[in-house]
Amino acid sequence: MYADENVIRIKHDVLYEIAKLAFAGELEEKRDHIALKLIPGPKPQFRCCIYKEREIIRQRVRLAEGKAPGPTDDGNVIQVISSACEDCPISSYTVTENCQNCLGKACINACKFGAIESGRDRSHIDPQKCKECGKCAQACPYNAIAHLKRPCKFSCPVNALTYDENGISVIDKEKCIRCGKCIHSCPFGAIGSKTYIVPVIEALKSGKRVYAMAAPATEGQFGTDITMESWRQAMVELGFEDFYDVGLGGDMTAAYEAMEWSEAYKEGIKKVTSCCPAFVNMVRLHYPELAECVSTTVSPMCAVSRLIKARDPEAVTVFIGPCIAKKSEVVDQAIEGNADYVLTYSEIRAIMRARDVALKSCENSSQIASVYGKRFANSGGVTEAVMQSLTESDDEIAATVCKANGASECKKALLLLKAARLPEDFIEGMACEGGCVGGPSAYNNQTASKKSRDALLAQADDRGIHKNLENYDMNSFSMHRKA
Repeated sequence: MYADENVIRIKHDVLYEIAKLAFAGELEEKRDHIALKLIPGPKPQFRCCIYKEREIIRQRVRLAEGKAPGPTDDGNVIQVISSACEDCPISSYTVTENCQNCLGKACINACKFGAIESGRDRSHIDPQKCKECGKCAQACPYNAIAHLKRPCKFSCPVNALTYDENGISVIDKEKCIRCGKCIHSCPFGAIGSKTYIVPVIEALKSGKRVYAMAAPATEGQFGTDITMESWRQAMVELGFEDFYDVGLGGDMTAAYEAMEWSEAYKEGIKKVTSCCPAFVNMVRLHYPELAECVSTTVSPMCAVSRLIKARDPEAVTVFIGPCIAKKSEVVDQAIEGNADYVLTYSEIRAIMRARDVALKSCENSSQIASVYGKRFANSGGVTEAVMQSLTESDDEIAATVCKANGASECKKALLLLKAARLPEDFIEGMACEGGCVGGPSAYNNQTASKKSRDALLAQADDRGIHKNLENYDMNSFSMHRKA
């Protein structure tokens, strides 16, 4: 369970109300009533007053509709809910108990903004006046002024979070890799992502052929009784045309990335993987000189979407998983034939709840991916699958791979590659620690789901990657970003 359980409950309530009204065709008429329904008053539930709470709900409603919570939209899928951020009490600089309330008042003399004043026991910093220059901390002879970071800023692996003049968090779109780590780190629920609940529901209602695709990380998230067959039955009941395990896409990506690796290895070229969109965003935004090193093979999500659309050109494809960055892959990377929409587990469950559809216990009979494709969701899984594909095609190479597990390791590996000091031949980059199973919108944490995931994967058959792909017309679509 996440530490921000109360925040998650509020978010889920908003998503459910949006889904229910969208199915009923009453969203335009009744969206303004959601805040009043969830916050009836007269007593506040989680903030100073019901009016603040209702404004937070209103901004969450906009996010749930796929809009920016405020009047401006920079296009980022991750947004700050300003009304929720306003009450964050954490200042960057704070006076600790080490303060001796000395006569010299070096801290006060060092501040050019009048942000520090004497107190009865120690000095005090006014966060409204503080410009976070750090001069006071440098001047204090007792090291009594500490530099703190808000949880959101501390969690960001690429320093994309700053504050405006009012202390509201600001996300720099040109730095943000859309990994979503900041979302659950904020104890006030002041950061969220746009959702595509409404267009998915409209597509389902319109009679279009809408296909659901579940991330390989899905197996084990909901216990051993909830299998891919459980998901298939629930999605069909919900109105989807069909359901696919994107572990199949893992097989596809592994086979074609193996060919890229083999060619690159023989030419002495170093490459990095392309299946984690947050990692790809990190390369393109922070190490643009390495952009040519990114594999041209599409992600498993895109591979399955293209397979579906090759069979059914009118298809609408919806990816379901624990990843926020997958929304960015669709919106920012704009790869032809990719998924049309991305939903997190909480978002698809809100849609299911609105239609009274539940995941039911089913036999683990829906097997369309090899165990290698299924393990794409784990750190190191991509490397294992690519090496297996090379073995199956009798094209084994003596390549070494840096399995960068988490954003910190990804940054270190890319720095080495940039400096031409990377000892390995390839980088497998996973921005989330543990891989996709550690995604920001996972239903369960890795520790809680590992036993269930291992049990389900142990039931997979022994099909090989290439043997599995013989069941599909791989010539009907391209497996590379540019056809």
